[in-house]
Amino acid sequence: MEKTKVLFVFFIIWTSLVSYNACFAQDDDCCEEYDPYGRDSLSEQQWQKQMDDLNARKIALGITLGALAKDIDGLNGTLADNNLQKAENDMYAAIGMDKAGLSDFRRKFDETEKKISNRAGTCADARKMYFDEIGGSKAKCLPEFDSRYITMKSKLEAWEKDGCGIAKTDQYIVVKGDCLWRIAGKKEIYNNSRFWPKLWEANENGVVSAPGKTPKKITNPNLIYPGQVIKVPVLSAADLSKLKDKTYIRGTQNKSDKFKKDNGTNNKVKTKDIKKDTKAPPKETKKDDKKNKTPDVKK
Repeated sequence: MEKTKVLFVFFIIWTSLVSYNACFAQDDDCCEEYDPYGRDSLSEQQWQKQMDDLNARKIALGITLGALAKDIDGLNGTLADNNLQKAENDMYAAIGMDKAGLSDFRRKFDETEKKISNRAGTCADARKMYFDEIGGSKAKCLPEFDSRYITMKSKLEAWEKDGCGIAKTDQYIVVKGDCLWRIAGKKEIYNNSRFWPKLWEANENGVVSAPGKTPKKITNPNLIYPGQVIKVPVLSAADLSKLKDKTYIRGTQNKSDKFKKDNGTNNKVKTKDIKKDTKAPPKETKKDDKKNKTPDVKK
């Protein structure tokens, strides 16, 4: 009896296993495969045409996508340009000038920077054209000019401390063919012939040195002599202002012309030695000679 029960249970288990395998061990072809493109219902030509259409559509979408990307880039560029323009406008508003004004400021800055670095002309000229104007502008604080302005200011102050002049030497040796007008025009002197009156003023009461019997003063601006070592003073701002005054220049010229007329000289250097006085001094008459002098005997 017990054996029968065991066989019966074994039979039930075996039947269950066979039924389970039968349900899941089906042939792969028993179920219809999902075909999203309907290949089974299309002929090969129809299917190929459908693929060609899809590829063409893909290409068209790619072109559209590229155009859209280009449009996006253009919009981003426009946005950036707008932001840049706004930033520039804000900058111009902060420094109180427009684009043309900044361009003019840049020109003046470069010109003044070069003038001060080379000490061209005078420091007074540099201040007038255009250092003081630059110093009063907010544009000097822009990154382009900030450090350069500080350097330029230091150089100008050093130049002014050195005398603010334009002469590169403090004396000059007169040579044959010179005149004050020509000397003043030399690059190492004033580089401007119109400044000759300053040389005359500096040496009117005495030159540095002069050989032999050569005059030690230039009392007549039309007469200077080879070998004279004349003073070349540094020009101050006041000197420059005076030398550019037409009234002063005219008065100096009139004085020079009067010397020329009175002495019959010209502006050229007198190249001959000073003529010795050929007139013999009067003989002194001794008192004893007068006493011993015999009076004329009347005939």
